[in-house]
This record gives sequence, structure tokens and C-alpha cells, in this order.
Amino acid sequence: MRTDDLIDALAANAGPAPGGGAARRLGLTTLAGALIVLVLVLAWLHTRADLSQAMITRFFWMKAAYTALLGVAGFWACERLARPGASGRKAFWLAGVVLALYIGIALSRLMAAAPEARMPMIMGNSITNCLRNIVMLGVPMLAAALVAMRDLAPTRPALAGFAAGVFSGAVCATVYGLHCGESTMMFVGLWYTLGVLLVGALGTVVGRWVLRW
Repeated sequence: MRTDDLIDALAANAGPAPGGGAARRLGLTTLAGALIVLVLVLAWLHTRADLSQAMITRFFWMKAAYTALLGVAGFWACERLARPGASGRKAFWLAGVVLALYIGIALSRLMAAAPEARMPMIMGNSITNCLRNIVMLGVPMLAAALVAMRDLAPTRPALAGFAAGVFSGAVCATVYGLHCGESTMMFVGLWYTLGVLLVGALGTVVGRWVLRW
């Protein structure tokens, strides 16, 4: 049998490939990672003592919405960069817009506060714990995301790893909000974001190696 005949035989009645395969694979694998993170927060860090009261405040949901939107942008970038030759530019633009809007609102609130109250609004009470915990929680989530992307076809491993890190860090930061009692937008805008970017940097380094063909 000639090669062309073999190709025609294999392709006969194949039909189009089902859509959404990359998103499903990433979603299922990273859902497992997110559940692990939730269990770690509940069993290791525990929820904040005033969680029920905090959940009726507007800021609690603003903080969760900010990190969740970063996670959506990160997932979108992962889904795009898992395809050969695809671009995650629009997803990164979304993340940038979300970050800019949140920081803009945070800065306006900071400037409206009394001068003596501004530094506590920036520094909070748990910078070290916040950064450490988000990064530590992000490791299992990042591992799950990289495993999912490795089975796909990323052609830019470092950038794909960064996207996986941003996605993982943002999801972990959202779950971490169940434990963290910090209550200023500036603290979240600076230190939560830095935690997410640190997981993104880890994803860049590891992804350059793990996602390489």
C-alpha cells in the first residue's frame, strides 16, 4: 500500500476533532489541584475565626473577585498556550486590566486615608506569611497544571509555565482568603499579587524544562 493510500484510509470518516479538549483536560486536572489546596487550607492553616462575619462584607468578595479574575485570565492563557502556535496575548491583557483597575481603586483609597493610616494599609500584619503560604499552596496546583499542559502541545514552554503559575497562584490566593484576615485593598494588591507572580516565576523556570518537547 502506498503512503498516500494509508493516510487516506486512516483519515476516512475521521470527522473533525472534538473542540474544547485542552480546556477540559486543564480543567479536570487543575480541579484536583484546587481541591488539594482547599484541603490544605482547611487542615493546615484553618479558616479565619471571623469568617462568617467577613463573608457578609463587601471587601471579602472584592478580594476574592480580584484573585479569581486573575485565575480566569491565567486559565485562558494556559488553554491558549497549550496549543501549537497559539497566543495568550488577550488573556495576559485581561490580567493586566484587572490588575490596573484593582490597584487604581486601592491607590485612591490609600490617598483618601489619613497619612498615619497609610503605611499600615500597605504593610498589614502578615506579609511574610502571606507570600510564603500562597507560594507553598501554589506548588501542588502548579504541578497539576504543568502535568495537564505537558500532555498537550505547548510550543513556548517558559511562557506556558508562567501562565500555569499565574493561574495556580491566583486560585491559591483565592482559597487562601478563607484564612487571611488582611482587610485593605492595598495589601492585597501588592502582596497577594506578588505571591501570584512568584508562583508564575516558578512556573517559568520549571515549565522551561518540564514542557519542553
